[in-house]
Amino acid sequence: MEFLFDPWPWYVGGPLIAVVMFLLFYYGKKFGVSSNLETICAIGGAGKLVDFFNFDWRKSGWNLMFIVGSVIGGFIAFYFMSPSEAVALNPQTVQDLADVGFANAGSKFLPDEIFSIETMFTVKGMAILLLSGLFVGFGARYAGGCTSGHAITGLSNLEIPSLVAVIGFFIGGLIMTWLLIPLIF
Repeated sequence: MEFLFDPWPWYVGGPLIAVVMFLLFYYGKKFGVSSNLETICAIGGAGKLVDFFNFDWRKSGWNLMFIVGSVIGGFIAFYFMSPSEAVALNPQTVQDLADVGFANAGSKFLPDEIFSIETMFTVKGMAILLLSGLFVGFGARYAGGCTSGHAITGLSNLEIPSLVAVIGFFIGGLIMTWLLIPLIF
């Protein structure tokens, strides 16, 4: 029973992802969060304003279960599967994070300097959320999909555009980590 409440090891999660990808490939379905957002916009009537959203959303309505499952899974993982102990970080990483303004790096999975409600409702926090959402939304549309769609589905289908997109995601993550976060915090 303890196995169900601990984070699953890679040798369980990896094959489960592979089975899901095989089934999606077999049935000709596409997978990714941005695909779900397209469907939600189509359900909301965005197709009346923008032709991109003018499609029969009922054909991809099955994919909305992924969003529902993500919300439920995130809730279960946070409240029932998150270990209570501190995150094991390299002491140099803790020092580097402290140098840029993270007071208790490693004491929690989600640092208060970014994820607390108090931080979110400051001018700086709201600006970070709005700009981040704009960049992520634009990037997912420009790349023709999101990180989960390209990294999991696209790479498993050996698609070269997905490889280029994933390389771009990693470069963007490195730029954010090493250049922008020290400027923001």
